Amino acid sequence: MEKKAFIWFILIITMVVSRAGAQDYKYEIGAGGGVGFYMGDANQSALFNKPGAAFGAVMRRVINYRWSIKFNLATAGIKGDTQSFNNQFPDGKNFKFNRQLIDLGAQGEFNFFHYGMGPAYLDVYRFTPYLLAGLGFTYVPHKNDGYFNVNIPLGIGVKYKISERWNLGLEFSMRKTLGDKLDGKDLSDPYKIKSSAFKNTDWYSMTWFTITYDFGRKKAICNNL
Repeated sequence: MEKKAFIWFILIITMVVSRAGAQDYKYEIGAGGGVGFYMGDANQSALFNKPGAAFGAVMRRVINYRWSIKFNLATAGIKGDTQSFNNQFPDGKNFKFNRQLIDLGAQGEFNFFHYGMGPAYLDVYRFTPYLLAGLGFTYVPHKNDGYFNVNIPLGIGVKYKISERWNLGLEFSMRKTLGDKLDGKDLSDPYKIKSSAFKNTDWYSMTWFTITYDFGRKKAICNNL
């Protein structure tokens, strides 16, 4: 009888420890840093051309092991110089710019694997690639040549859980702006061809490392034995 009681005690303790090691948090908050670059009339194809510093804050609402919603507030420097490429502009003109943008947005993230920490039966992994897509706003503060518009972010990334509450990430995203003045009024219509929200050349990218901390414990579920 004592042996059976001891076995039940060990099983209950094991279940409690396993539950404590599972992913029990609803939110992540943290920061990121890396580089941003621009693609448009002054750079039509070169990735990471004239990169500028990018940094900001991130927050996730974790829905389950596969899905989460991420919110970001970030800033990035973007630059361009038409002399770096072979484009021919009317009257042989050349243009260059250097601007600092602010990005506010939300993206849905889909993890390829069940992301988290816990016992083997949960089939969770500390590492996963993921895809992201969403909606955001781009703002360039400038007294005479400011810019504000909607952007559509698309990207890929990887996450790694270094402990129960800490996460590292690396993310690459491209953001299509629904306007053609991100690079300034001089490059808003250099060929005198009317643009539209879905027919323009202004994109920007951010590649950054992130570190986040889990908080907001999920409600524990009591299972009757």
